[in-house]
Amino acid sequence: MRVDLHTHTTASDGQYAPAELVAKAREAGIELLAVTDHDTLDGTDAAVRAGAEQGLRVLRGVELGAAEDRHLHILGLALRPDCPALEALCRRLRRSREERKYRIRDFLREKGVDIPLEEVEALAGGGVVARPHFARVMVRHGFVADTREAFDRYLDTDEYQRIERFKAPAADCIDAIHRGGGKAVLAHPYQLGFSEGALEALVARLRACGLDGLECYYPRHSREQTRQYLALAEQYGLHVTAGSDFHGEAVRPDTVLRGVDLDAGWLL
Repeated sequence: MRVDLHTHTTASDGQYAPAELVAKAREAGIELLAVTDHDTLDGTDAAVRAGAEQGLRVLRGVELGAAEDRHLHILGLALRPDCPALEALCRRLRRSREERKYRIRDFLREKGVDIPLEEVEALAGGGVVARPHFARVMVRHGFVADTREAFDRYLDTDEYQRIERFKAPAADCIDAIHRGGGKAVLAHPYQLGFSEGALEALVARLRACGLDGLECYYPRHSREQTRQYLALAEQYGLHVTAGSDFHGEAVRPDTVLRGVDLDAGWLL
């Protein structure tokens, strides 16, 4: 089955509404799509409905940042429509994001980047306000050439970490996903920047907490990294997943919807 199990919509920091994303995935030849917005399930019902109308199987999902490392993200896949524990965690995460947006504004002002918070909120369209929204407004106002520069110079620096938001431990993220009937997957392991030994130790710890899968296929993984992650998945009995992390061309110009042929029966 041709799958893309890591995508974002306007419910968080994506460019396209859920139905628009589903249409684009269908055009790209994807047969199984997971909508995995940051810290929210708000777009999942609309995506599932659109999938039913357009003939594309859509899974409810989420992407949760974990407390142990700023690049440690856990995907929840194949969630039930009703998952109270996960919804409660998402509400707490969203409150933290809402509080953080004022700190991001103030941090950027300190750096000489004064942009209207109202414009950032309007771009989010009532969804979760996230760093990519700030990055896109920074581009509009000419402070940076593109969103990548916004992150490299301001929004993904060591200094920025002093305004980081609340995140739950990875074990709590996995537990909340499981209580919602879903499967927990370690997303884009390359982003952690860990040595091979440190990554294996992390995977072993997460596996002991119930981790179900590893995102081995990802656009920015090298061939050698993909081989390493496939071997880790086999060693620890983890399912293999693939995701584009598509946000839309305006957010990540170098990322496109991309299906990968995988056995996804464990998710169905």
